[in-house]
Amino acid sequence: MKVFDKIVATLFAVLVVSALSAISLTSMKAHQSENIQIISREEGSGTRGAFVELFEVFEKINNKKIDKIDQKAEITNSTAVMITSVANNESAIGYISLGTLNNSVKALLIDDIRPSVANIKNKEYTIARPFNVVTIKENALINDFLNFTNSLQAQEIITKAGYIPYESKEYTLTKPSGKIVIAGSSSISPLIEKLKEAYLKENKNATIEIQQSDSSTGINLTLQGIADIGMVSRELSQSELAKGLNTHILAIDGIAIIVNVKNKINNLSKAQIKAIFEGKITKWSELK
Repeated sequence: MKVFDKIVATLFAVLVVSALSAISLTSMKAHQSENIQIISREEGSGTRGAFVELFEVFEKINNKKIDKIDQKAEITNSTAVMITSVANNESAIGYISLGTLNNSVKALLIDDIRPSVANIKNKEYTIARPFNVVTIKENALINDFLNFTNSLQAQEIITKAGYIPYESKEYTLTKPSGKIVIAGSSSISPLIEKLKEAYLKENKNATIEIQQSDSSTGINLTLQGIADIGMVSRELSQSELAKGLNTHILAIDGIAIIVNVKNKINNLSKAQIKAIFEGKITKWSELK
């Protein structure tokens, strides 16, 4: 009877090991063919507009570029939500301002080039766009703050924040009083917060309010006179410029393509990213 029990126990152990191996293999195959979850910014986002332009995720109809990001994409309304969404989803892929990149997500190499300030400066990493601010009116405080953003002190802040300063000019503080409202891009707002903090230390007569939304909202609020300065994280269109907006470039920023830190993919081509965001490549296994 004991011999029979031993045989049954041995057979049971073999069956358990075989079953676990089969489950493990199935799980591995399932992970390899897991659907890609596209995470995109909302329409109106300057980062989305720049991404679509730089990766050519559009279709030309009647001389107009139509955004072709897949309709199945999950939409987020800020840079912070984008990062959190990708960090919490092993299947996700998204895009953010390079200056906001942190270690909760992984930035992919694009055509074997790492996204970095150095590689943007040497023009090896070409996925970059200007950080613009726009105005429709002028006053002493608006002018003084914008002049401050080109000062040597501001250039140091911009560099430390992970962006590329656009140009440096001589600046003399005039300390005008009043309040300005700055509205728009969630990609630019972290940098504007740092510049605001430094400026208000020098000019205690001023008040600055920052309203975070997206680039198109920033433009519209500026045109309506609700905001004094609009933050726009993309190039402005000719039709926007025709409305009388004045542009001021704060810095140059890269766009990083991000995935979950557990994703084994480290490098994609521009063509592959375009195909993913247009819904033509839908599984991670298609990229291996």
